[in-house]
Amino acid sequence: MPLIVLIDDDRDFLEMNRGILEAQGFRISCFTDADQAWQSMKAEAPDLVITDLMMRSLDSGFSLARKIKSDPGLGDLPVIIVTAVASRRGFDFNPGSRAELEAMGADAYFDKPVAPQLLVAKVKELLP
Repeated sequence: MPLIVLIDDDRDFLEMNRGILEAQGFRISCFTDADQAWQSMKAEAPDLVITDLMMRSLDSGFSLARKIKSDPGLGDLPVIIVTAVASRRGFDFNPGSRAELEAMGADAYFDKPVAPQLLVAKVKELLP
């Protein structure tokens, strides 16, 4: 079963999406901190990462995504950014092009709340 690392400081988001993704047959490791998730990924490489954008710092998700994409062992790992930054802070980080998405270090981007069927469809699309 593919391993998905799910990172968000919102425990409700973690638990809800853990249940949705486990029901689809995925193994899920949840983290509330990007640094802890990174250490876990170095020990056991996941098949996909879903991360919030703003956690301990405003750019935790961006920093983690760029770190993943620049790592020789993890660089091909698909990364999905899911964030509520637009609704909570009024910032619009929604990428307008594939180049902007790549500059984020992401393979997909969703504003919260994301419909479960859209998230599952994107996960299945990105996994080999």
